[in-house]
Amino acid sequence: MVSVTISLDDELKAKVERFLWVNWSEVGREEALKKEIFERFIKTGTLSDVDQEFCDKVGWYPIDELELKEEYIKKLREIERGPHRKMSLLELDKLLGLK
Repeated sequence: MVSVTISLDDELKAKVERFLWVNWSEVGREEALKKEIFERFIKTGTLSDVDQEFCDKVGWYPIDELELKEEYIKKLREIERGPHRKMSLLELDKLLGLK
């Protein structure tokens, strides 16, 4: 197994040292894997079963990293300007054209 060393300035090192319970090696591995999965997702638009399993495990999905489409933002702004009332998630999805 390869070992990686990173440099931290004194301020960040002091912050990191406060979290003795964090396995920083695992954090680094997860972040590297997220980047790899994200790049594959951008190229293919899909997730493999293994990638999906990892995403479910850590509660992260590459779609969340993408910027919102301008048309979606416009729809949200239109809704914001309209009358407000309590609605179910299903009603909101229908209003946004998601279902």
